[in-house]
Amino acid sequence: MSTPAKRRLMRDFKRMQQDAPSGVSASPLPDNVMSWNAVIIGPADTPYEDGTFKLVLQFDEQYPNKPPSVKFISPMFHPNVYASGELCLDILQNRWSPTYDVSSILTSIQSLLNDPNISSPANVEAANLYKDHRSQYIKRVRETVENSWIEDDEESEDDNDVEEVNE
Repeated sequence: MSTPAKRRLMRDFKRMQQDAPSGVSASPLPDNVMSWNAVIIGPADTPYEDGTFKLVLQFDEQYPNKPPSVKFISPMFHPNVYASGELCLDILQNRWSPTYDVSSILTSIQSLLNDPNISSPANVEAANLYKDHRSQYIKRVRETVENSWIEDDEESEDDNDVEEVNE
C-alpha cells in the first residue's frame, strides 16, 4: 500500500539514482522503503578523505514532516557523533524542514565531517581534541578512516566465502 511517506521516499530514491551528490549514495532496503542504507565518502582535503562510512536511515509514516533517525554503523570519531553512531545535527532535530530529502541529509552530514559544531558536542573527547590538540584529533580521524577500509575488506571477504560455498 502506498502512503504519502512511501511515495516521497520513492521520489527521493529516484533523485539519488539520477542525480546523486558527489561522495554520497543511498538506497532503500529491497523489502522496506522505510529503511535505507547509505554511504558517505570522506571529503577530499579533510582528515576524513577517502573514508567509506556506512549509515542507516530509518523513516516513519510522518516523513517528510518528521526527520528520519540517522546513524553511522561504521565507527566514527567526530565531535557530533555519539558512541552509538547517532548524530547531533540540527537539521535532524530542531531545524528540520520537509524540504530536506535523503540527498540533502547526506550532504549535510558530509559537510559536518569537516566542519563540526563543537558548541554542542556529542563526543566531548573529539570536541576537545579538535579544539585544543588538532594534530591528535587528525590522527584519531585517520585511524577511523583506515578502519572504514578494513571493515569493507572484511565484508568483501565474507561475500567471497558465500560465493565459494555456493559453487
